[in-house]
Amino acid sequence: MPEAEDMLQETFVKIFSNLKKFDTKSNFYTWANRIAINNCINHQNKKGIDYTMDYEHEIVMKKADDEYSEEEIELSVESINKGILNLPNGYREIISLYLLEGYDHNEIGEILGISVSTSKSQYARAKKKLRELISSNG
Repeated sequence: MPEAEDMLQETFVKIFSNLKKFDTKSNFYTWANRIAINNCINHQNKKGIDYTMDYEHEIVMKKADDEYSEEEIELSVESINKGILNLPNGYREIISLYLLEGYDHNEIGEILGISVSTSKSQYARAKKKLRELISSNG
């Protein structure tokens, strides 16, 4: 826990020391969150930390090709975690922000400095790649 507290403090210091760079036309929450995300990514890269998401429940995903399909595929949490961890960094970032963090494409665009349409297309590609990874390991 002390490491998380240190990272939180470091993030606040970065936010306060960069306040003069904040564009008031932007959303403060999104700007501050981007600093926090970058701080965590940089920390992870420096330490060589590999993270694994730990969920206690099975996840059910609907077949994406046909949104009206009632066919569902039960996937173990472990296979989803492995699939996400094996995604290229950009795909993993989009999937994490959208599915796990709950951001919409407008917010993701602001956080990553990309357009909404780029966020949507990258998300679609990331989902497709994740399905491929899961089915090849399943």
